[in-house]
Amino acid sequence: MDKKKLLNEKGGFLGWFKSNWSQNAMFSTIFALVIMVLIQCVVQTINIGSVGGMFGAMGRAWLNILRNNTYAGIIALGMCFIIISGGIDLSVGSMMCALGAVLMYLITPSNGLLAKMGITGVGAYIIAIILVLVLGMVFGEMNGCLIAYGKLPPFIATLGTMKIFRSVTQQLTKQFNPEVPDGFKLLTSAKIGGQVILPIIYWVAVVVLMHIIFKKTAFGRQTIAVGSNERAAKLSGINVSRVKRRIYALGGVMCAIAAVIYVARIGSMDYANAGSGYEMDAIAAVIVGGTAMSGGKGSLVGAFLGMLIIGVMNNILNTVGVPTFLCDAVKGAIIIFAVLLQKKDNA
Repeated sequence: MDKKKLLNEKGGFLGWFKSNWSQNAMFSTIFALVIMVLIQCVVQTINIGSVGGMFGAMGRAWLNILRNNTYAGIIALGMCFIIISGGIDLSVGSMMCALGAVLMYLITPSNGLLAKMGITGVGAYIIAIILVLVLGMVFGEMNGCLIAYGKLPPFIATLGTMKIFRSVTQQLTKQFNPEVPDGFKLLTSAKIGGQVILPIIYWVAVVVLMHIIFKKTAFGRQTIAVGSNERAAKLSGINVSRVKRRIYALGGVMCAIAAVIYVARIGSMDYANAGSGYEMDAIAAVIVGGTAMSGGKGSLVGAFLGMLIIGVMNNILNTVGVPTFLCDAVKGAIIIFAVLLQKKDNA
């Protein structure tokens, strides 16, 4: 059957487009990203005043978009697993802040824990990163246990731990003045081809790894099963409580990776504000990327593309001078619109 006949049978191009838009989440996500990029090109051309200057501005803008959204983008990958399973995690931003504080306490060369033990340099960095990853898994397990065994709604459980992580971190770090060693900063500041792109490479590598876990492992299939129908998953022999616990633990590991990259790139952490709003960015990216809020359906690549859409949107709004607070309002509107589209498709 040739392409023209197929289009006619589906009602022409509009019918084909409508069918893909409503049934193929990846198609709609990619289309939305293309539209955002085209708008970005127009805005940059108007702002610069020439088409030639637009290309250079677009290159710089995209490097900034990718670098600046690395932390929330990695957190969004863990959030994608959580939402596919039918849950949500509001604590991810505060958890990243707490893990970053622990990391700086470990690696500070003057009065850090590892320095007091006589461990410095690369060895200290490796030990600190491993410990933070393990602690991130433990923090995530805490959320998972409250939800799986305590039977708390994910919203309530993670809202509580969000407050705990942030407030305890601020209390314990009041008298602590950390210093991030220059050697540790090289994890993200080392240049490749004259550009600082290591954070972007880390993000893409984690996307690939998480996509493989989701698509090629029993854990990924169990995540979908739990989100699709928890009772049916139990009847099929899946240990739902254990799967939920592991899903939130994986989300904690993503927060730990984001914390390591954040500390290495920024060189410090504002305990009152670091990670604030990342939960909203992560949720927005996941929903815009086609993951159903009801669970059971989603894509890690979609979450990655969703974060790019959010990043491009922020770049456009900043370029035209829209205030930061209104940018957040647009994110909220995007979440509402994406969920409304999902409900319409499911009707």
